Amino acid sequence: MTQNLKSADRHESLQNRATPGPAIAFTIWGLGALFYLIGFYHRVAPAVITEELMQAFTINAAALGNMSAFYFYSYVAMQIPTGVLADRWGPRKLLTAGALVAGVGTLVFAFSENLVWANLGRLLIGGSVAVAFVSILKLGSDWFPANQFAVIPGLALFFGIAGAVSAGVPLRLLVDAFNWRVVIGGSAFITLAIGAAIWVVVRDTPAERGYANFESLSVNCTEDDRDGPISGLCQVLAYRNVWLHFFIPGGVVGCMLTFTGLWGVPFLSTHYQMTTAGASAITSAMMVALAVAGPLFGALSNWLGNRKWVYWGALLGLIVCWGIIFLGPQLALYPLVSLLLLAGLFSGSMTLSFPIIKESVPSVLWGTATGVTNMGVMSGPMILQPAVGWMMDRYWRGTVSEGVRIYSMEAFRAGFLLMITWLVLSTVLILFTRETRPEKVRYI
Repeated sequence: MTQNLKSADRHESLQNRATPGPAIAFTIWGLGALFYLIGFYHRVAPAVITEELMQAFTINAAALGNMSAFYFYSYVAMQIPTGVLADRWGPRKLLTAGALVAGVGTLVFAFSENLVWANLGRLLIGGSVAVAFVSILKLGSDWFPANQFAVIPGLALFFGIAGAVSAGVPLRLLVDAFNWRVVIGGSAFITLAIGAAIWVVVRDTPAERGYANFESLSVNCTEDDRDGPISGLCQVLAYRNVWLHFFIPGGVVGCMLTFTGLWGVPFLSTHYQMTTAGASAITSAMMVALAVAGPLFGALSNWLGNRKWVYWGALLGLIVCWGIIFLGPQLALYPLVSLLLLAGLFSGSMTLSFPIIKESVPSVLWGTATGVTNMGVMSGPMILQPAVGWMMDRYWRGTVSEGVRIYSMEAFRAGFLLMITWLVLSTVLILFTRETRPEKVRYI
């Protein structure tokens, strides 16, 4: 009884305080988003230094795809633990620890002398930056009003894409000017500095900064109120939307990151006679389109009060774009670039999975549910990057240039067909999801 009275007094005290303003909220959230930016940089970097990596470690396409995917192996494995820990420990500790391990992993990868150490470095990086996305969504749910949350995943993606863009042309120019090991190694110290800033500035909830919380969960829920992690996970998986959205965004992100994060630059360089820098610029522009579209899809679904059918329409557009690019006749430059940018824009719809999940489960389970969903998101590139490389090796005709394998259009099409297959599956599965019918938000 005494404990309940104290909880009620504390709740009343917090209600009398002001909620945090945009400046402090974006500062707290933005530091976490910077770490997510670094994680996305590492995710995409191998696409720009494919030749350097293949030469340094004397590997083929399948091995390169596997090296790149080591990031995703640990990233995916960490998603459910991250969701559980975000609910129980809070984002601040997770983000700080993640930045520390990511810095160490980056140094291991940058200065590895053989493939085993390089893969270990990628494994450490992926597992550590895995905490970023779920943690910043958790910060977003606590530091911003509930009716603004649908835009938060898109803003997070915007930061991530900024990291991907920095791993495009800017990284290529730095690698051309310096050794790739020096450039990658230098990013380790930036990662460590971001981790230190997070520990000093970030707090898990507004109440820890003296503000009133937006979410009642942050005030009323204590450790005693929550079930164990296994029970929580079982409860989360009982919701149909959760396990369907485990598979759906994987097809979208799998296509996008397999192309922009690994095989797009070799494809454009080999079959459209582009320079590496020019091809990197196009894949970076695709990521920018993805970043711009993420918040727009969130705002559009808020305005219409509908998420499922907005998402489904975007997936149909994606199938058309990728199908023409990969399976149609070779295109002229402008139609090709236009379709690639449209594919980037439609891919921004994947951010809708997160407000759908938030609206599908109780708030006490939201971190765990988000971890499950993001695990599915990253399963796409984790599986497709090496799978596409494996398929390309099966169609390789023995052509080599300066120690690097050259793949025919037939080989690329065979690999990319795997991507389209998953995307078609995603488009079918979304028909079986439940519309959450969010409250309409009028922006004008």
